[in-house]
Amino acid sequence: MTEEQVILVDENDNQIGLMPKMEAHEKALLHRAFSVFVFNDKNELMLQQRAAHKYHSPELWTNTCCSHQRNGETNLEAGKRRLQEEMGFVTNLEEKTSFIYKAPFDNGLTEHEYDHVMVGYYNDEPSVNDEEVMAWKWMKLDAVKLDMIENPQVYTAWFKIIFEKFYEFINVNK
Repeated sequence: MTEEQVILVDENDNQIGLMPKMEAHEKALLHRAFSVFVFNDKNELMLQQRAAHKYHSPELWTNTCCSHQRNGETNLEAGKRRLQEEMGFVTNLEEKTSFIYKAPFDNGLTEHEYDHVMVGYYNDEPSVNDEEVMAWKWMKLDAVKLDMIENPQVYTAWFKIIFEKFYEFINVNK
């Protein structure tokens, strides 16, 4: 099986090349990514706990799903694909915002991503892929915000960044 390629981009999200995912993370090169936030009709966010064998951030809690776009795939197509692959369902998504972040990890890898943030709605239980997801739960945003202050070590770096900088874009309870 060939390694997944990521889309290298400049600071304006213009595609400048392709590279194997691990190499991009080893070299800390800027590449396109996305983060999906799914809410239910109670305005609770579906969180996932990453599987224990993930190459970075294992067992940490994060947004509903996230990954990298494939060459030729739109942001929304990628979000729907990965939502199905990780959480076992598809729903309509809307892109809310995007930003660049850089987060080094203890294992020598670095996430340097142009991240597209998407929001969707779903009210049923997911059928999670055990290879990707250890657990899941619904939480109110205020509860997530408080828990993130009290227990920051249990959340992924990108989730904390999105929460801090873009809370207003993902907070649907307005």
